[in-house]
Amino acid sequence: MNLLRTLVVASMLSFAAVAGASSGSGDPLYTIQNPPAYAMIGDLLIARPLLVAATVIGAGVFVVSLPFTALGGGVGDAGQALVVDPAKAAFVRCLGCVGEGFERQE
Repeated sequence: MNLLRTLVVASMLSFAAVAGASSGSGDPLYTIQNPPAYAMIGDLLIARPLLVAATVIGAGVFVVSLPFTALGGGVGDAGQALVVDPAKAAFVRCLGCVGEGFERQE
């Protein structure tokens, strides 16, 4: 009986070690980034305020350039580059991550 209990506990511990070694979300289509603490602190104190400022400045530049981009037909591209991309980097990305929070593996 003790041998059986020992084997069950050992198999459960080995399963937990293997499960803890994977850094995925359980879904093979997605991967989770695990940034270190210094990356989170730098992101919070330096990168996020700069990205919010870039979003605000980009929105202003987008409004000023709107008549010219409308004539050229590039309103969507200008809005994406000047407003949406910096806003995604500032508000959607997880703290300290390089990309957006969950990245789809192709």
